[in-house]
Amino acid sequence: MKITSARPDDLAKLLAFREEAAAWLTRLGSDQWQRPYPADRLLATIRAGAVFMVIDGDLTAGTITLSPDVEEGLWTEQELSEPSTFVTKLTVARSHAGQNLGGRLLDWASDRAYRDGAEWLRLDAWTTNSALQRYYLRQGFEHVRTVFEGGAVNGGPRVSGWLGQRPTAPAVHGLEDETR
Repeated sequence: MKITSARPDDLAKLLAFREEAAAWLTRLGSDQWQRPYPADRLLATIRAGAVFMVIDGDLTAGTITLSPDVEEGLWTEQELSEPSTFVTKLTVARSHAGQNLGGRLLDWASDRAYRDGAEWLRLDAWTTNSALQRYYLRQGFEHVRTVFEGGAVNGGPRVSGWLGQRPTAPAVHGLEDETR
């Protein structure tokens, strides 16, 4: 399997990939990702070079977005002053579930962040998705805190406010890295 940078012509594939993940989450009883992701926002993130895809033959097996930027109101000024890379939209195709691809993607992200000089790999997870939170804890993340207020819409409840972090480090992830 290889990891590549997403291109603008991957937009439709990535939107469909997210819809597949949202449908799976719904079947599990989760309210995560029930609103369609805005295509223009995803395209801007792709053009910024922050979206990566795992390709297995002709299939997109997974995707991850890495950024030095974060949603406002989640992390403290002290935390933001520490060199960090933020993970968002980690998704694995159902066809590749159970193969530790998500863990390998997180190791790849940690390795990349380490080589870029970041001290922390950080993320925010869906506040009500306790299974996802346990998954990140098993992947070596430490729960920092959960932010409940200050959501993007009218300052209401935040839907993705479970914060986790782990130190960056060199890692063996087994993905053929075609991103550099």
